[in-house]
Amino acid sequence: MRIAFMGTPDFAAVALRALVAAGHEVVAVYSQPPRPSGRGQAVRLQPVHEAAQQLSLPVHTPPRLRKITSEWDAFRALDLDAAVVAAYGLILPAPMLEAPRFGCLNIHASLLPRWRGAAPIQASILAGDAESGVTIMQMDEGLDTGAMLLREAVPITPTTTGGTLHDQLAELGGRLIVRALAERPTAIPQPPEGAIYAPKLAREDGRLDWTDSAANLDRRIRAFDPWPGTHTTLGAETLKILAATQAEGAGPPGTVLDDQLTIATGEAALRITRLQAPGRAAMTAQAFLNGRKIAPGTRLA
Repeated sequence: MRIAFMGTPDFAAVALRALVAAGHEVVAVYSQPPRPSGRGQAVRLQPVHEAAQQLSLPVHTPPRLRKITSEWDAFRALDLDAAVVAAYGLILPAPMLEAPRFGCLNIHASLLPRWRGAAPIQASILAGDAESGVTIMQMDEGLDTGAMLLREAVPITPTTTGGTLHDQLAELGGRLIVRALAERPTAIPQPPEGAIYAPKLAREDGRLDWTDSAANLDRRIRAFDPWPGTHTTLGAETLKILAATQAEGAGPPGTVLDDQLTIATGEAALRITRLQAPGRAAMTAQAFLNGRKIAPGTRLA
């Protein structure tokens, strides 16, 4: 098929490569513009932009599409069979949605209608869902409200993190979109019940509230690994918490209970197993404790 691909992060780059490998004619790639990132704030290409360059595909990086009729005209002129959208980050106006012969297909990282919105991967782990998955959706003007073409689930285990689930779903999304374009399955409307919105995350969402239960805190640490990460305060230091396990124990929430960095929560306790101190590399909790003594009764905030 003659298609355009529209996406920005690593999740989408996997699908772009899968489409090219399947033999589709990708005549245009759309990605969000390069932006400063990292400590030095150097301007970097987005992952999809980089992948497109490696594949020798033309790239378009409009900063916005709404009310920009010249962009709509250019998109129509591509004479597309379909457009594939994956975590693009810009809303497509109706004239662009309607331009391809078979419409615009979206690769969404959840089992719709559950977890519409920007952060479905983290939301599914945070909520304690037993499974997540990918839905290939025929796009309409709503927010992840279009009819479903294909859905496939993967289990969420007690060790699943946001990073591991992201990678699973990226590969699954690439396989499913190739299938959807080949088979063109019948679109099934989403059921009206069960829709939940997963809003965009910010770094502050990763602050651990020790009055929450150990089970919820464990899920938050896993869901937010690697983004936006979780953190807590010890004295004047902000510690990044990279991994933890639920443990026995009780006390005022946030209190260190023993010499293994077991922390009392609102329900049971959580033992930190891996963390990162300011200006230091990630390390095990034991290595962290080898360099300092943290007495039982110390409070984290």
